[in-house]
Amino acid sequence: MFAVEVRDHIMIAHSFRGELFGPAQALHGATFVVDAAFLSEALDENGVVIDIGRAHEALKEVLGPLNYKNLDDIEEFRGKNTTTEFLTKHIHDHLAKAARENRLGRAGDELKAIRVTLSESHVARAWYEAPVA
Repeated sequence: MFAVEVRDHIMIAHSFRGELFGPAQALHGATFVVDAAFLSEALDENGVVIDIGRAHEALKEVLGPLNYKNLDDIEEFRGKNTTTEFLTKHIHDHLAKAARENRLGRAGDELKAIRVTLSESHVARAWYEAPVA
């Protein structure tokens, strides 16, 4: 399996509902390092998985509306716990859409999967991986 991975980061604020979250029920901030890996079983005729520049632009596009925002105020997220795990799937879904729309320099159906990893710190991270389709 071949992979190309691009990285960016976001700084957000949010709060959680539920006793499980203890003090994180209060509004707090987080800085996430975001890695997006695009996986393919074969290289294309150019010898690449995808265009790295286009992949990085697609990642920046999905992260832009989240960066420096209180996620509690974003209508799409109202009533949801915007956990690290939740955000990995949100980002994946947007990147998969970009792939399906052939905005990554290669037909989306030629990609096996996309994996999105959010690192909360040097000791904790979560990821979501699924096919593009």
